[in-house]
Amino acid sequence: MARTMQTKLGRRKFLEATVRSATTLAALGSVGYAAQGKGDSDSSRNRPDTRHEEVSPAEDLMREHGVLNRVLLVYDEIRGRLTAGKAFPPEALSGAAGVIREFIEDYHEKLEEDYLFPRFEKAGKLLDLVKVLREQHQSGRRLTEMIKGRATPAAMKRAADRKRLNEHLRLFVRMYRPHESREDTVLFPAFRALVSTQEYGALGEAFEEKEHALFGEDGFERIVGKVARLEGLLGIADLGRFTAKV
Repeated sequence: MARTMQTKLGRRKFLEATVRSATTLAALGSVGYAAQGKGDSDSSRNRPDTRHEEVSPAEDLMREHGVLNRVLLVYDEIRGRLTAGKAFPPEALSGAAGVIREFIEDYHEKLEEDYLFPRFEKAGKLLDLVKVLREQHQSGRRLTEMIKGRATPAAMKRAADRKRLNEHLRLFVRMYRPHESREDTVLFPAFRALVSTQEYGALGEAFEEKEHALFGEDGFERIVGKVARLEGLLGIADLGRFTAKV
């Protein structure tokens, strides 16, 4: 009798566990169906708006490097046309140099100079690297001033100005590609280990507030849109254009 009752209790527990498992699986299945059953037609409508998500300082700086890289592609395209003696819209050059001055030099690099470099210098860490990065910021600003001075229709008609512009663009691109790579792979990872979690989070908020104050609530998105329009002016907006034909 006792054994029979134990058997019944065991079966009851097994059945209860089975029901709970089935209920859980059904719930998970409905979630999966909801996520997948919409199809591609309205996927963008259900995609969360990530524009205002919290972004870490390193992620913030690295995505700004993405903007810089796209402007360097614009510079590369203009250099190619200068070398080949082909025409290009002067507003593409002036607009690209404007993004460098406004967004990269006066904002992005100022963040590094005000918040990152002093902390490394105070801690006595990566001093040689920080020194070179500071020097390159200053050199980049001088080059941008020269580029902006020749980003005019009148200057484009003078062979000497076209030659100097080509060289200034070459020097800028050659300097900034290794510059940003060293920051992404050495400086930014080291910075995360240099500050506390609380300070790191506070800096992320400070960066965001600075961006919104200078460029508006959707400032980053607007800058990316501006660069995309410059790419369109030069016919290099299609990413497939850069696919290697092998």
